[in-house]
Amino acid sequence: MFNKFVLKFGLLILFASLLMSACGGQLQDVDNSSGTIIQLIDGLERTISLEAPAERIVSLAPSNTEILFAIGAGDQIVGRDEFSDFPPEALDIPSVGGSFGDLNTEAIAALEPDLILAAEINTPDQVKALEDLGMTVFWLANPATIEEMYENLRIVAQLTGHGIDAETLIEALSARVQAVDDALKDLTELPNVFYEIDGNDPNAPWTSGAGTFIHLLITRAKGTNIGSVLDGEYAQISIEELIIQNPHIILLGDAAFGVTSESVAARTGWDNLFAILNGQVFPFDDNLVSRPGPRLVDGLEAMARLFHPEAFN
Repeated sequence: MFNKFVLKFGLLILFASLLMSACGGQLQDVDNSSGTIIQLIDGLERTISLEAPAERIVSLAPSNTEILFAIGAGDQIVGRDEFSDFPPEALDIPSVGGSFGDLNTEAIAALEPDLILAAEINTPDQVKALEDLGMTVFWLANPATIEEMYENLRIVAQLTGHGIDAETLIEALSARVQAVDDALKDLTELPNVFYEIDGNDPNAPWTSGAGTFIHLLITRAKGTNIGSVLDGEYAQISIEELIIQNPHIILLGDAAFGVTSESVAARTGWDNLFAILNGQVFPFDDNLVSRPGPRLVDGLEAMARLFHPEAFN
């Protein structure tokens, strides 16, 4: 009996060591005497402890939901935020309210989660309200790079017991990113890219500045984000500045709301833009660049092929 116990405990220590992460979710402790086997520091610099990998999880952000499904923990989700709609199976999970609005704390409590996985779209006040009800909340910080996104996958894998699945996924994602990097490595001519977030005011549409996932992916796909000349992560660009920047490519992140290349070409003052004259206006799935999960790689691949189709022939 003693030998079996020693073997089991030794394997547990080995497994926990293999799952250590280098970023904000660093594994801190393995204390078998107290029953705590997972102890991580979250993005709010709080130490979060679990006695075992979480089996009943409420996800409060679409990116978290996508991460959980991608690493094989989809069956462990018992509640989701209203905007979690990918993969399609996520829609079968009960909603607990909107990411940008009020969360239904009563509904969350009724689900009896052993872990609530929050993200940067969830405020510290929301986190505190849930913790005051006795629930365990891990706040997952946004990654600044694709490589940091891999680390977030590892963190969630530690919390849910899917370390091997996460490493398999990371290996596949890394290979895809490397393929893009290799295809574009010798390119020196970078197209000017305008990413439209909201074009309701065609004289001052909203776009993405520096410090965003959109900027990150445009840059890595060997494009120049014309929104980077603006102040702030998200800002309106004047039609005058747009004409000066004269984008070679326009991506319509608001295509889901009915914006088309034809409607953009019909805007007053837009008709002489290079992208309009050369048919380089494309609808784009904004979820690929606004949710810091595995589909950032899909967004990178899509942008790279639009910016440099010749590199992928």
